[in-house]
Amino acid sequence: MKNITLADIAAKTGFSINTVSHALHDKPDISQKTKDYIIKTANEIGYIANSSASSLRSGKTKSIAIICGDISNPYFSIMIREMEITLKNYGYTSFIINTDENQKIEKNAIISAISRGTDGIVLCPVQENNENIDFIKSKKMPYILIGRRFDESSSYVVCDDENGGKLAAMHLFDEGIKKILFLNGPSYISSASERLSGIEIAFREADIPLENLCTEEISITTEQTIEALLSKHSDCEAVICFSDLIAMQVCHCLKEAGKNVPQDISVIGFDNIASNFYFSPMLSSVTSSKRKMASFAIEALMKMIETDDLTPINKVFKTKLILRETTK
Repeated sequence: MKNITLADIAAKTGFSINTVSHALHDKPDISQKTKDYIIKTANEIGYIANSSASSLRSGKTKSIAIICGDISNPYFSIMIREMEITLKNYGYTSFIINTDENQKIEKNAIISAISRGTDGIVLCPVQENNENIDFIKSKKMPYILIGRRFDESSSYVVCDDENGGKLAAMHLFDEGIKKILFLNGPSYISSASERLSGIEIAFREADIPLENLCTEEISITTEQTIEALLSKHSDCEAVICFSDLIAMQVCHCLKEAGKNVPQDISVIGFDNIASNFYFSPMLSSVTSSKRKMASFAIEALMKMIETDDLTPINKVFKTKLILRETTK
């Protein structure tokens, strides 16, 4: 099928190619009546604007890359959906690349995004080290981290993970619980280390020995892994989980072991994906302001792109505990 060009529209309407171009780009030197006629004709004959040509003229591709660990995780999919909604308001599109939490895949994803001429990057970093962030900085590419952060020299939007961990532990203490298992992510992830810090603060403020906190780092969340850890710490009265996905697996394993949640043991997740999906039992969870984080990330990135100002932007959203069926 032949691509419809500006020349085809000009021939159909009787206007010059220059007039057609100005009309399609909503230039003020063309009357509204003429614009309406040219646009109507262009639509009728199937004209599709050449984005490559437009990007050559403007220096912008009107696209951003969203690079995350796993889009199948509802935590990421909820935020990506919100990002796309916000991007539409700017006339932007996105493409998404999964890293599978792998540093090398993340580097390739960043290179791919830059090679495509993307205008900016939203990244939930793997964080095994800061080499990939330094690489982005060296390319003068507008970017913002979401969900995890390095220091203030990088742009980021996160939730108050430390306070989230503290809130979860303090509620369990209010239930009369003294022995807690924390199933955490890898310690090199900022959100994991900050959530652990918040839980430890709660223990100290409640004057409960830190020996009563059992922490396990897990990266592979198979049923066998969860079962083994729950068995190892069978004397714990509650489980705080790094994510809601881990918490759901914990609830399943406890049920299989003949334990009732929360009568026998309480469970608290993190991310509050139950605000978008119904899972039984409905999890008590620390909310991480997913939609607000996502829209702020895009707004901040657009500001960088439009102003060419790469001064780091740092934003921390408040966290709160949402109580549902897995706590007393």
